[in-house]
Amino acid sequence: MTSLVLRDPLFEDLFDFRREFDKIFNRMLTAKPWGKEETAKWQSFNFVPPVEAYVDKEIKEYVCRIFLPGIEPKEVQIHVQGNLLNITGERKYNRTTKEPEVLHEEFTYGKFARTLELPEGVNAEKMYAKFLNGVLEITAPVSAAALPRKIEIKTIPMTKQVAA
Repeated sequence: MTSLVLRDPLFEDLFDFRREFDKIFNRMLTAKPWGKEETAKWQSFNFVPPVEAYVDKEIKEYVCRIFLPGIEPKEVQIHVQGNLLNITGERKYNRTTKEPEVLHEEFTYGKFARTLELPEGVNAEKMYAKFLNGVLEITAPVSAAALPRKIEIKTIPMTKQVAA
């Protein structure tokens, strides 16, 4: 005899909650926290792409990656001013029908802007950007003097500590 197991929709509810929370959070970051949603779900609105930035100590290089799937590289602009790296662009809405019957939608469209502070020692003059598989990677050399270095701690013998 087979037994039936009832499925608890807990995980499905959690995923739905996360998607709704992400929408609210994205609106907060784009200065429209409690504004009404657009009349049509598919209209453009701003979003915040995720960023990963670090300094690779081994190759002495600053690396910044931005996850931009569905965005053409020509729609992205990169500017450096002082120690600030500005990345702006737009994910354009490109449906062929004007009012489709949307069954499920989680993509966000519209303009985005990210501003990151460059760490000390980054040579912005030699900054290089490449776009591969929906990930924009920006790299720049870092001067060796700006990299963290280990400082050795010297111990004092016990006889000198007692005399002091």
